[in-house]
Amino acid sequence: QVHLVESGGGLVQAGGSLRLSCAASGSILRINTMLWYRQAPGKQRELVATITSGHSTNYADSVKGRFTISRDNARNTVYLQMNSLKPDDTAVYYCNAYVQDTILSGNLYWGQGTQVTVSS
Repeated sequence: QVHLVESGGGLVQAGGSLRLSCAASGSILRINTMLWYRQAPGKQRELVATITSGHSTNYADSVKGRFTISRDNARNTVYLQMNSLKPDDTAVYYCNAYVQDTILSGNLYWGQGTQVTVSS
């Protein structure tokens, strides 16, 4: 089994910065794509950023130029650096990872989420 734990969320004023991290542990042979999602109250879950095993990245238009996703394969960790935060960024942020966890199978795992609140 694989366990993902997010950290780094909190309360910040508009224009501030936060860095989220998500560490994977357990039975891991390799991690392919890692992703960050967010979900605000009353809204659907939104894909924020992705990063492949080859460090190719993609971002939602709403965060492009402000957020940076990165990964440390030695630590099985993905990061989300969030700069110039806006109140609209307020949400619960979830990490997601496609993990090769056995010799024969891969599975999609979710973290429990971390709250990010941006005040005006």
